[in-house]
Parts: sequence; structure tokens; C-alpha cells
Amino acid sequence: MTTQNNKTNHLKLLKQVLRPILRGSIALIVLNLPFAASAQDRTITLDEAIKLGLENSKTLKLSNSKVEQAVSQYNQAKDEALPTGKVSYGYNRAQIPANRLALGSESINLPSHADAYLGILSLNQTIFGGNKLKYARQSTDLLTQVSRLDVENDKDEVVYDIISSYYNLYKVLQSKKVVAQNLATVDVQIKQAQRFFEQGLVTKNDVLRFQLQRSNIEVNGVDLETNRRIINYNLNVLLGLPEGTQLNIDQITEADRQVSPLTAYLDTAMAARPEFKQFALRSRVAETNTKSVKANNLPTVGASAAAYYVDVSANPIPKSGNFITPISVGLTVSWNFSSLWTNKNKVTEAKIQEQQVEINKGITTDRIKNEVNQSYQSYTQALEKVKLLQTSIDQAGENNKILESKYKSNIASATDRADAETLLYQAQINLELAKADAGLAYYTLLKSTGKINK
Repeated sequence: MTTQNNKTNHLKLLKQVLRPILRGSIALIVLNLPFAASAQDRTITLDEAIKLGLENSKTLKLSNSKVEQAVSQYNQAKDEALPTGKVSYGYNRAQIPANRLALGSESINLPSHADAYLGILSLNQTIFGGNKLKYARQSTDLLTQVSRLDVENDKDEVVYDIISSYYNLYKVLQSKKVVAQNLATVDVQIKQAQRFFEQGLVTKNDVLRFQLQRSNIEVNGVDLETNRRIINYNLNVLLGLPEGTQLNIDQITEADRQVSPLTAYLDTAMAARPEFKQFALRSRVAETNTKSVKANNLPTVGASAAAYYVDVSANPIPKSGNFITPISVGLTVSWNFSSLWTNKNKVTEAKIQEQQVEINKGITTDRIKNEVNQSYQSYTQALEKVKLLQTSIDQAGENNKILESKYKSNIASATDRADAETLLYQAQINLELAKADAGLAYYTLLKSTGKINK
């Protein structure tokens, strides 16, 4: 009986001890659930990345708000042509303490105070103002079109930034795959070297060389992982994804692209780049501004209508015989002829601004031509580099097989064997990076011609 009671007491004590431990474990699991859920893997294609980036780009939202602002300014310019109207109503009281005026033998006694109510309703319309309002509307309309082209230009930049980050992430991920493959290969070599060492076929130094090679590959892997985290985070920001999203990229299949002559890309850039469309609009804006300045020399014609209510009684409620309502209609022609000699330098300045637009167009043309040429040369160079590296991989692979066979036959040293592995490993990385560089160079060429979004 005593033994059974002891067992019962032990079980109760064990439950008391385990209860808080179990509660703590459950709490830790629950607390860790959000963190585990926050870090999610997502495989994303380039088209999906571009779509997400355009939808969530703060730069494009700002550019679109500038277009809305330009449209508002255009509507304000249109409003300037509308009639202006004004209405006012006021009360005045005049106290006259000294209200007697002596005129020789006669005198005039004025009232001690006077009340007056005055209401005015006026309407004014400019009939002809030298076409300045017309030119203002034209100018703001052209600037609105320029703002829309700014959005197009910003869209190209956003898309290119996304593509660049996408390819950079792909390069890192591919390099990490090569690192993993080479680590597996080196591990096999280390095991083989250990076996040869135990059999007395190689020295301890040979084993250490393979282990050193593995350490170097691991260091490279650590650097790649750091770069992957940085690029992954930046790309999440660009796409508007949660910061903890781990992005994966499938193998990028680049179709064979025919390279056209350089002149074809230059012609495309001259026709498609938003900058040239903007210069055409800015040139028209400058011409319109010159016309507007010249319009200062012309007279203006305006029409006006006004109605007045004058009540001199103390009672604010109109009463027949106590108020008058004069109505006036007028037509005014005015000419500030001094502008004939004061406006000359303003016209000269406006014409200089027209010339500056043309000069800037020439500068931009040269810059874009250089940009297209550089992108073209970089792309053709990248394609040639891929071909050469493919050949080098074949050579490095054949060399690796030969030295592997020689090493197994104890003909080649461990140093030669490790060097052959390193050459193949480096060639594989270089080829993957070159393929990605060629793909990015292609999109860089598209951007330089204004066709990255077309």
C-alpha cells in the first residue's frame, strides 16, 4: 500500500514538473510560427517580375502624379479664358460732428450722420488679348504631353532595373549551384585521397591539397550567399513583395537572337526613344512662348458689364424711392505701346531658348548614338565570350578527365589533379556568368533603342 502511494506521489510530482516545460515548448512553437511563415520561397519568371514591378513602382506613381498635375495646369490655362465675375455688398455710416457750414450771411446745416448701402455686380470678359491665352493653353497642353513621355521614360528605367536585378540574382544562384556541384566532386576526391593515403599511395600533403581546395570553394559560397541576400532583398523592394520572400529563378532559356547591323539599332533609337519625341514637343513649346512674348506688342479688347445698388436710407430693406440701380455696359480697347521698345529683349531671349532646345537635341542625339553603339558592342562581345567559354569548358573537362585517370594510376600528382578540378570549376562559373551577362546585354541594347517595353 505504501509503495502504491509512493508511485502516485511520484506521478503527481512528475506532472507538476513537466507541465510548465510543456507549456513553454508549445509557446515557443506558436511564437515561431509567424517567423517560419514569413520566410516563403517563390519561383518567379521575368515577365511576372516586370508586371509586379510596374504595378508597385513608387517612381511610376510619382510620374503619373506629375502628369495629373500637368493636366490640372492645362485646365487652369483654359479657365483663364472664362469671364470673371465679382459681387460685393457693403454698408457705410458717416458721422458729421461739425455739420454747419457758414457761407457769408447764409449757412448750410448738414445732417449729423449719413447711412449708405452699396452693392456691385460686375462681369468682365477679354475678347482679344493678343492671343496670349491661346498660347498659354497650347504651351501647357504640350508640356502635358512631355510629362506623359516622362512616364514612358521612367517606365523604361524601372523595367531595366528589374531585369538587371533579376539577371544578377540568376547569376548568383547559378554560381551557387556550381559551387554545390564542385563541393560534391571535391568530397569524392577527398575520400579517394584518404583511401590512397591509407594504402600508402599518396602523401598527407596530397590529402590536404584537396581539403584546401574545398575550403576555398566554401569561402566562395559564403560570398555568393551574402550577395544573394542583398540582391534578393533589393528585388523584393522593387517588386513590392514581403522582405522575407526568398526568390528562386528557373533556368533562363535565351532564344537565339539574330544580331542586326549597328545602323538598324541606331535608326530604331532615333525613331523610338522618348527623348526625341520630347524635344519635338519642347521645340513647339519654345516657339509658342516666343509668340506669346511678341503678343505683348498687340492691343487688348475687353467687354464689361456692371450693376450697382445704392441705398442711402438707414433701413437695409429696399424701399421705393430710397435707392437707385445704375447699370453700365462697356467696351475697352487698350494698348501699352511702350512694349514696342521694352519688349525687344524679351523676344530675343525667347528666340535664344528656341536655339538652346535645338542645341540640346544635338547633344542628346550624340549621347544616345554613343549609348547604342556601346550597348551593341557589349552585346556582340558577350555573345562571342559565351562561344569561347563553351570551348574552354570542353577543354577543361577533357583535361580534368585525363588528370583524373592519371591520378588514379598514380601518374599525376594531387596538385595537378586539384588544379584540373579548379580550372573546370572556374570555367563552369564563367560560362554561367557569361550567359547571364549576354542576356542582360541584350536588354541593355533594347533599352538604348527605346524598345525595352515594346
